Amino acid sequence: MCHCFACQRQTGSAFSMQARYPKERARVTGRHSDYVRTNDEGEERTFHFCPECGSTIFYQTDPELIAVRIGAFADPSFPPPRVSVWEEGHRHPWVTPPEGAERG
Repeated sequence: MCHCFACQRQTGSAFSMQARYPKERARVTGRHSDYVRTNDEGEERTFHFCPECGSTIFYQTDPELIAVRIGAFADPSFPPPRVSVWEEGHRHPWVTPPEGAERG
């Protein structure tokens, strides 16, 4: 769960959520288009989105991890976030991360 301003702008929401997987455990199939944006730390991230509907499907957080947007699973039983980042000065006060989540 990320509260940085770049994620807020990119998702149009108060935060973004993604599940991260080792690159070797993920397989990308189908068509996707790319968009590069800069995060709050000045690092570039390449986002891969559906060319049909425009939804962001995945991106790489580093060369070894693939981050998949939780909404791409369309599964209400998906587990809650375990980590919440960029809270200080970015998190909306009405957003409450799950109890027990690592926070920063």
